[in-house]
Amino acid sequence: MNVTLCDIHYSTIYNSSICPHHQLRLSSLRIRSPKLRFRAKSSLVIEKQDGQVVSDEETPSQPLSESVSRRLILLRHAKSSWENRSLRDHDRPLSKSGQVDAEKVSHKLQQLGWLPELILSSDAARTKETLKIMQEQVPELLEAEVHFVSSFYSIAAMDGQTAEHLQKVICRYSRDEILTIMCMGHNKGWEEAASMFSGASVELKTCNAALLEATGKSWDEVRFDLQKASHGDMIC
Repeated sequence: MNVTLCDIHYSTIYNSSICPHHQLRLSSLRIRSPKLRFRAKSSLVIEKQDGQVVSDEETPSQPLSESVSRRLILLRHAKSSWENRSLRDHDRPLSKSGQVDAEKVSHKLQQLGWLPELILSSDAARTKETLKIMQEQVPELLEAEVHFVSSFYSIAAMDGQTAEHLQKVICRYSRDEILTIMCMGHNKGWEEAASMFSGASVELKTCNAALLEATGKSWDEVRFDLQKASHGDMIC
């Protein structure tokens, strides 16, 4: 499985073609299923196992009979405000800088062609507001199916449980024809999940996204390997 992580910040896309000083190189990982692999991609295409490439317009609506690229976006919410100390943590809104960051990351995802068909989000106010701003900036995001998952808020605070929980929730809400999913949530869980899925130590600051890609006939078939076999060096 070839693995590459592309870290999107609100103002910069860190990848080899844009910023060589912020490139994350990951080596091949040994996993249980030889069908799965992660890599960063900037174009919206589906790569079949036989090497053929088709556009998203050619994607069949019926269940797929061949393994295709399936992409997962793990996005941490934008920066929240602490002005009103009387609010519960769950109810804190975004700060002004967080609102700007949400606008920018939505355009970065659009430029890369990583627009989800299914969005699974924490129901915390700051996560909902991040999504709302992104949808206002990129109307195509309004076409995505959206589910607010209350457990995303609490699971992120529990050591080592987020990755497995994300797998279960993705399988619950996804369908075979959905190829790109975005999960929006919180640290520390989102960093842990991105690190487990990629096999490298990943830092997700507010409004950062980890872009992961695997191949499989269905999301239920795509089993992310939670055992970190090896990883490459991060170049800062």
